[in-house]
Amino acid sequence: MSVVGFDIGNENCVIAAVKQRGVDVLLNDESKRETPAVVCFGEKQRFLGSAGAASAMMHPQTTVSQVKRLIGRKFREPDVQKELRLLPFETSEGQDGGILIHLKYLGETHRFTPVQIMAMLFAHLKYITETNLGVSVLDCVIGIPSYFTDLQRRVYLDAAAIAGLKPLRLMHDCTATALGYGIYKTDLSNAGPTYVAFVDIGHCDTQVSIVSFEAGHMRILSHAFDCSLGGRNFDEILFSHFAAHFKEQYNIDVYSNVRACIRLRAACEKLKKVLSANAEAPLNIECLMDEKDVKGFIRREEFEKLASQLLERINIPCIKALADAGLTVEKIHAVELVGSGSRIPAITRQLASLFRREPGRTINASECVARGCALQCAMLSPVFRVRDYEVQDCIPFSIGCSSNESPISQGSDGVLFPRGQPIPSVKVLQLQRSSLFHLEVFYVNPNELPSDVSSKISCFTIGPFQSSHIERARVKVKVQLNLHGIVTVESAMLIEEHIDDSITRKDTHSEMSTKEAQHVANGSEDSTSVQSKPSHASTDGKTNDKATRRLEIPICENIYGAMTKAELIEAQDKELKLAQHDRTMEQTKEKKNALESYVYEMRNKLFNTYRSFASDKEKEGISMSLQETEEWLYEDGEDEMEGAYTSKLEDLQKLVDPVESRYKDEEARAQASSELLNCIVAYRMSTKSLPNEDRELIINECNKAEEWLREKTQQQDSLPKNIDPPLWSSEIKSRTEDLNMKCKHIMTPKASHPDSENKGSDQQV
Repeated sequence: MSVVGFDIGNENCVIAAVKQRGVDVLLNDESKRETPAVVCFGEKQRFLGSAGAASAMMHPQTTVSQVKRLIGRKFREPDVQKELRLLPFETSEGQDGGILIHLKYLGETHRFTPVQIMAMLFAHLKYITETNLGVSVLDCVIGIPSYFTDLQRRVYLDAAAIAGLKPLRLMHDCTATALGYGIYKTDLSNAGPTYVAFVDIGHCDTQVSIVSFEAGHMRILSHAFDCSLGGRNFDEILFSHFAAHFKEQYNIDVYSNVRACIRLRAACEKLKKVLSANAEAPLNIECLMDEKDVKGFIRREEFEKLASQLLERINIPCIKALADAGLTVEKIHAVELVGSGSRIPAITRQLASLFRREPGRTINASECVARGCALQCAMLSPVFRVRDYEVQDCIPFSIGCSSNESPISQGSDGVLFPRGQPIPSVKVLQLQRSSLFHLEVFYVNPNELPSDVSSKISCFTIGPFQSSHIERARVKVKVQLNLHGIVTVESAMLIEEHIDDSITRKDTHSEMSTKEAQHVANGSEDSTSVQSKPSHASTDGKTNDKATRRLEIPICENIYGAMTKAELIEAQDKELKLAQHDRTMEQTKEKKNALESYVYEMRNKLFNTYRSFASDKEKEGISMSLQETEEWLYEDGEDEMEGAYTSKLEDLQKLVDPVESRYKDEEARAQASSELLNCIVAYRMSTKSLPNEDRELIINECNKAEEWLREKTQQQDSLPKNIDPPLWSSEIKSRTEDLNMKCKHIMTPKASHPDSENKGSDQQV
């Protein structure tokens, strides 16, 4: 069983796995610890991860990146439209209001949802993991931003299911970071909780969490975020600055050229990293567009001035997180700064000024989420024994519930799961209903959500059912906020109580068996259980029996914007077909490369290593075939099926194999001749202690073998090497085996084997 944690970033992904010696970050095909979150559709196959990033420049309009910003969102949301304007691929609105990505692939235009693209990334990470670990990967824990809505969490699970993964938990990024920090912490104070602020500045967002640590326990006190403030915003500041500069100085409009935008953004990202360690930095790009080379220069002070508004925004989620946790800056014991966008010196100064202490960097800024997820997976897995450590997370949004008949209120504000509610949690609703009804789940306060996100979550249909009484029956509904942070209706039970005073009974107490109780609790539809309580005597001498009738009510869920089961199955089938096509293309490329390598290798060996072993006619024929194959490879054979390359390789091998066999057999023949001669000498030495008759028989066999080898060797030496030899190494080996068999047969009744004789043994077999 695998124990794996995935951190799917907006720009890069990290995979961590728990092994016997600890948590390791796995390397991808390029031996790098981070894998680009990129899916590129070439003309005939997909390129995922590092290969996708390498192919992005050649296929900019069919390369999908930053899909994490699109998953679970609606096409018409203003924030989504801003994102799409920065991305080079074509999009449209789906029937459900979602996003459809249009990509040209295999000569056709295909439409993919962000969930399908995310599934492709998951499948690639799964492949990397299985390649590293050598085992099948199924169970995992996946890191997600704390601001993900119920829908985004559900579609993440759908994407993982399409890729063949089974997430044990979706874990908030800062929670995973805090787990990796706290589980190894040994210097916690015994006087009370230790409060630590975790600030995660990623590629596209900023998340802040206040965490309380005690021995063997950690509790998330609050989550806050700015989901549109990250490292790429600082890149965009540089991009806009230099785009304006180049338009003025070189009269080129970078915005009008997709490739130029990609190259300038990549250069600005590198420039930002240089400025993190240097006071100034140059920018040089050859042939950016219109065959013009461009140059630029910027100082760190100028960059910080351009980014001053972004730097001020970093304080906002930090202050909110402190307020939600009910703490002041003075009570914070430490601040940990992580994330790919956290290395800008001005950010460190900003946080130091706010928290009145220097932010720490004691954990790996890029790998901490994946490591924490892997640790959580180990805790949930039966394979590893992990020290007892409790992780208590919370939801950053207030969630409410309403019915079509009357509002459902849990407290004065009508909130079912308030902000800061621990994950997981269960609430039981007691309702009076007479027939089928609906439960609407929604976010109570839209201000807590990312901008433009719908407050509607889901609708659960409870029923149909029918009460045996005219008046309303009592319905008990169990609503769960599960480990993923998703709201579900776990069960619904119809409970009817009535008094029957027409029957006189003894005072008995019958209860439902444990097995029956579990059957009902597991949600089996149409299962009915009757629980009778002790009867109570009436004044007229009769007994009134109070009977309770319990009926499991069917539940139907409708998640707004989520995939249906049919769509999920269709997406899984499509991913399997795409993956199979990719494998076929990879195998075809391998066969083509093998043929190309064989052509160059044999051409070199034919006039060097194999020169003496091929006749002029063979050399001419092989050379011509190699030349024809090479020309075919770069012309008609540039784009062929796997079978065509295999057939060409087999045709060449038929011509070359006889020459190669002569070359290899020369060395093998010398070795076999040496072994036969050694065998002859050994048997001659072993005849000293044998009777004369046996001695003569063995010597006679040795002489025959020696004479045969001498004649064949002389015949071989008289012939050129470029014809098939009259004596093959296989014949010599057969003659050696024949000699062994005959001599052992002669020696078996009377004397020991020559090997025993050589060891000094006097015993006879």
